[in-house]
Amino acid sequence: MIKITTAVDCQNELGEGPVWCPLEKTLYWLDTKGKKIWRHHPTNGKTENWATPEQPGSMALRQNGKGLVVAWWSGFRFFDPNTGAIEVIHDHEQDMPNSRFNDGRCDRQGRFWAGTMDDTYAEPCGSLYRLDTDLEFSVQETGIYTSNSTAFSPDGRTLYYCDTPQNAIWAYDLNIESGNISNKRVFASTTDLEGEPDGSTVDAEGYLWNAMWGGACLVRWAPDGSFDRKIELPVHNPTCPMFGGDNLDIIYVTSARVELSDAELAKKPLAGNVFAITGSGARGLPEPRFAG
Repeated sequence: MIKITTAVDCQNELGEGPVWCPLEKTLYWLDTKGKKIWRHHPTNGKTENWATPEQPGSMALRQNGKGLVVAWWSGFRFFDPNTGAIEVIHDHEQDMPNSRFNDGRCDRQGRFWAGTMDDTYAEPCGSLYRLDTDLEFSVQETGIYTSNSTAFSPDGRTLYYCDTPQNAIWAYDLNIESGNISNKRVFASTTDLEGEPDGSTVDAEGYLWNAMWGGACLVRWAPDGSFDRKIELPVHNPTCPMFGGDNLDIIYVTSARVELSDAELAKKPLAGNVFAITGSGARGLPEPRFAG
């Protein structure tokens, strides 16, 4: 039986990018508009956060306990929560002041993928970047309004990605050696659903779970792109799911308060919190770490 509880009452402006750390048994996530990185320890209830100098869009844990790789507004950075140290890796799109990093995730080979977007939603100026383990980067997709839904199949050979306003999640063939993508096609259309596709994760069976921004739900898509099921949520704008817990059978979901009126917030007062879903019957995969 599905049960949904508030895991963290944090009221983020724009909660994003949850990542479960099985070593620490903690959940990391971001508040993009609140400019904070958060960490929650479910076993003792301790929650902490760190202020960031720019809006963080997405992140991944690094191998060997070296902290995080984070896609800030203006580029890739290393961040050490223990010391607060920030190391610049690359600056991107400095000629486009409205462009910022958004959704991102590591592939099974430890490369970090993150996409940019127009923060004013006016121009398709976003791109999808791949940060390799040698810290070189490349552009893999262009002409994007809002980069989202970055996720990878269990065998690592399929990349899922979307441009949120286009109401479709795409699939690409991913060459696991080179990291190059090809054969772009529509994996799942969301035009018949309320809301638009936001962040995603993939479970151990290869099903893709997507948070529907404006749709107040999670949708599970089968590996062939067919609709499997929907879980209604108590917030209007869920942003991204992530499997966590000792058995990777808890679905944590971030959410947002931005773009909601006072009346809408009164109807959905839990907006911006992190939720825990149990009883789905699904289990996740360990989240890959950045190998650079």
